[in-house]
Amino acid sequence: MDLGIAGRWAVICASSAGLGYACAEALSAEGVNVVINGRDGARLAAAAEKLRGLGGGKVVEVQGDLLDPGTRELLLGACPEPDIVVTNNGGPRPGPLRTATEADWEQALQGNMLVHLRLIDSVIDGMCERRFGRIINITSAMVTTPGPGMAVSSAARAGLHATVKGLSFGAAPYNVTINNLLPYKIDSGRQIQVAHVTADREGISFEEARRHQTDPIAARRLGRPEEFGAACAFLCGGLAGYISGHNLLLDGGSYRGLV
Repeated sequence: MDLGIAGRWAVICASSAGLGYACAEALSAEGVNVVINGRDGARLAAAAEKLRGLGGGKVVEVQGDLLDPGTRELLLGACPEPDIVVTNNGGPRPGPLRTATEADWEQALQGNMLVHLRLIDSVIDGMCERRFGRIINITSAMVTTPGPGMAVSSAARAGLHATVKGLSFGAAPYNVTINNLLPYKIDSGRQIQVAHVTADREGISFEEARRHQTDPIAARRLGRPEEFGAACAFLCGGLAGYISGHNLLLDGGSYRGLV
């Protein structure tokens, strides 16, 4: 399927690895020019080299932490008029409400809500003027089915979703869509982090915690990053202009509980 976005420009946050990279790879394969971002220079350079090997669109690297206001300026300096923006960032430290520190809350609200809203606010008017825009927020299934062990994550991400839902109504008439991808147990670094936390909390081995991660999933496996990236690419395409303000849950066909 030709998504009709070859030659477009995309800014993809936190995209040197994991789900952000999966989205960058899927978009690059469609001929989209991508601006990728990460904190680790070596890992970012390796990701850029791999993307260039796909033979798709241009690849521009912007190193920086999204919590640094200067990083947003660098991203928009590299791509002042993006057609596509994919927001993403590392998730908050897992844990119940009573263990959350003020620092946890500050980092989550800044890193998983406010930095994304500021970036969206910087680009949405231009997208509306040009009559094309695709904004995708990579968040978490914790938004629609919060768990007790993800209190801070659920709160910050739910705030982002509520705000962009309101924005989506005003943007849709201009062919600018805002949608959210809600991953649940996609096999990435985040799942490794959660497995370590689960092992410590339940007094089991890391390997056993990893095995238990597939228990709630009807597909009986973790999701693959390339499946996630393909969903992102479709929502960025020309055929997805009638889909806006929605949450796409990628959960293996089931959500029977949390582990």
